[in-house]
Amino acid sequence: MDIISTIFLALVQGITEFLPISSSAHLILGRWLLETMGLSIGTMTPAEELALDIALHVGSLGAVLVYFWRDIWTLLLGLLDGVTGKGGERFRLLLVVIVASIPIVLGAFLAKDFITESGRSLTIIAWTTLIFGVLLWFADRQGQTKSDIASLSYRDALIIGFAQLIAIIPGVSRSGICMTAGRFAGLDRPLSARFAMLLSIPTILGAGVLAGYDMIKSGNSDLTGDALLGGALAFVFALAAITVLMNWLKTQTYTPFVIYRVVLGGLLLGLIYTGFM
Repeated sequence: MDIISTIFLALVQGITEFLPISSSAHLILGRWLLETMGLSIGTMTPAEELALDIALHVGSLGAVLVYFWRDIWTLLLGLLDGVTGKGGERFRLLLVVIVASIPIVLGAFLAKDFITESGRSLTIIAWTTLIFGVLLWFADRQGQTKSDIASLSYRDALIIGFAQLIAIIPGVSRSGICMTAGRFAGLDRPLSARFAMLLSIPTILGAGVLAGYDMIKSGNSDLTGDALLGGALAFVFALAAITVLMNWLKTQTYTPFVIYRVVLGGLLLGLIYTGFM
């Protein structure tokens, strides 16, 4: 694959992974666009494409770990508190993250074939982009009662966790549905985004492990130069996107993302039903 395509996909992955607009949908659309333009992505082998996907997600994961290192450290201390029997607030927070992560981990494993095959339908992506964009708008109109991560309850975790399960469908947006559910649960905008980011860690890590296992099982475990470059760039772009989003939500709403989703979903539906896609 040429370097322009690698940079483009890294940009798409890095920016969209943590914004409420669906990275999986944008990667599918991005690959479609590259192939439509006749660029060399179509010459990649399945093993090379898998290696690039893993690298892009690992790069994005690295950005979360760097930006939220204080929260990560708190969760690690919580694990230590749990192992030593100390318990406490840090351990409770770790349990909240675990509870919220269980549905998507089990769901992604059971629905793997749907995610990799029928879930890549452009029609599905168009409708989910539109529908869940509108749902985010309704959620963002709710009152804000919780701004401290320590205020998250197991009930909040279950609401957000089961909502996150819907994100196995491309176009829904894992981060977006978590933010939507968080706002419905009364979390303020920064906290809804922050918790969505923390939940991305086990989700991306789990997906990466499964993809890595598939790559090793296929006998193609070498990382190409394209994959390494893509992962590094995805890290940079994702870190920038997280920084911008978290600063934006301190004083602003999710409305720009809602507008973007509605416009994109409507445009895709128009192109699909008029036969252009």
